[in-house]
Amino acid sequence: MNIHGKFVTLRAIRQEDAELLHLWANDAQLWEMLGGWHFPYPIESTRKWIDSLAKDSLNQRFAVETPELGLIGSANLVEIDWKNRNAFHGMMLGNPEIRGKGLGKDTIFAIMRYAFEELGLQRLDTTIIEYNEPSIQTYSRCGWKHEGTLRNWYFRKNQYWNKLLFGVTREDYFERIASDDYWKP
Repeated sequence: MNIHGKFVTLRAIRQEDAELLHLWANDAQLWEMLGGWHFPYPIESTRKWIDSLAKDSLNQRFAVETPELGLIGSANLVEIDWKNRNAFHGMMLGNPEIRGKGLGKDTIFAIMRYAFEELGLQRLDTTIIEYNEPSIQTYSRCGWKHEGTLRNWYFRKNQYWNKLLFGVTREDYFERIASDDYWKP
């Protein structure tokens, strides 16, 4: 099953994605903008990670692609809490030239539609490092709300930065798509 946005398709990550995912995973400038702890690792680790994905129902990870560009990044719903109906969402667009063209926004809307309309989740969370203005703006335009700040959470560029918590509820999503008819052709 694929998940469709207006411009992007979210699909299962496959072994043929390994080279590009590995390239992005080892791009220091890209990961400087994202959460987590990153370090160089070999392509064999990427291949093993891809093999492990099918066995993990609490963490859904997707390749993001377009018909014209092919693989452009990855998106996820992880730490799915089926009892409380929530999950954490993250996304990465690998090639800097494709950013700022609405593909991130479309990926977020596709994830929200899948989470809220197919899985029946109640809310999604994400975190953003405080200096990642493009992500802050994109998630805000998609109806996500800044819900809190964890001070001095990330260590980057030889200093500490705040971790911003953003969230969106099922109600927020339906209000957002109704206000701008996002899914209408």
